Amino acid sequence: MSAMKKSLGVVDIIALAFGAMVGWGWVVLASGWVVSAGTWGAITAFLIGGIAVVMIGVTYAELCSSMPITGGEHTYTHRALGVNVSFICSWSMLFGYLSVVAFEAVALPTVVEYLIPNYNQGYLWNVAGWDVYATWAGVGMAGSILVTWLNTRGLEVSAWFQKTAVAGILIVGVLLFIGAVLFTPENSTAQLSPAFVGGIGGIMAVIVMVPFMFVGFDVIPQAAEEMDLTRPNIGKFLIVSLIVAVIWYIAVIWSVGVTLPLALAETSTLGTADAMETAWSGKWAGVLLVIGGVLGIMSSWNAFLIGGSRLLYAMSKTHMLPAFLGKLHPKHNTPINAILLIGGLATLAPLFGRKMLVWIVTAGGFGVVIAYTLVA
Repeated sequence: MSAMKKSLGVVDIIALAFGAMVGWGWVVLASGWVVSAGTWGAITAFLIGGIAVVMIGVTYAELCSSMPITGGEHTYTHRALGVNVSFICSWSMLFGYLSVVAFEAVALPTVVEYLIPNYNQGYLWNVAGWDVYATWAGVGMAGSILVTWLNTRGLEVSAWFQKTAVAGILIVGVLLFIGAVLFTPENSTAQLSPAFVGGIGGIMAVIVMVPFMFVGFDVIPQAAEEMDLTRPNIGKFLIVSLIVAVIWYIAVIWSVGVTLPLALAETSTLGTADAMETAWSGKWAGVLLVIGGVLGIMSSWNAFLIGGSRLLYAMSKTHMLPAFLGKLHPKHNTPINAILLIGGLATLAPLFGRKMLVWIVTAGGFGVVIAYTLVA
């Protein structure tokens, strides 16, 4: 009998996985995809890459349905390939999760800069050429403390937070899409993005990034033991969440491609926000989209903290990590020490500035690829 409480339903599962996959990247990177491959080139890349990720998802769905046990990749490789391979796979995945949680703690203050320009006050130090300010680090640390605290309150609380954040993201995304559908270029001389750029090379340049946009569906297997669903349904809704994310990215790319002038797309730092602003002809629309991006950061952060803490818990139970990480909260039945450890590391992350985190995420992404390969 599982010690963990079964508290996640269908909507919770889809919100958990979708919120993990749709972080902040769609706000920053969509215009770059359109510039690299053209509107329909980028959409083609996400269709091809999305189908490939769904194939990996099918593997996960099969394993997840047959072994709905906390730990996901750790459990599957432990049973099929033994302790040594499971050790490599688990640490690779754990590093991937840690890098995302730490990255979100740095992404949050970076985004706040768009909403409150020049709020950097209280110079602390310089790390790898990046000046760290007290106010900037403070925003990231406060966000980390909030997400960690929500997770310590039990999975029902963090699932409620996830659903609320995802609902906000979807509202903003629908507004962007409606704005793009209704949009008519006032200045007919403004050149919009072409359908295809660079042929196969342009499409390949975008496909390379696609797998990393979908990292996050794997938090479902991590929390499978806490899902109040039949075994086949756990796998089915993992696939549903992946398909919803593919549709989301394609809709965002199309909306940016048909509203954002090419010259602006090439120079913009937040292309999707600029597209929203153009579509609705108002600064308010761009700000609203950035708020949607902040919700994306929070939902991704929350999901990866849930996944990472469950992986630590599973590794503790198989004696790969100290026993104290396998301790459950007496009231909420969540792995409390594992949550506090990951949350604590993320809270320190903003103190190292933005450059440091780019290195960690690059290495973390490689770890995720190793884990996916071993599971498949």
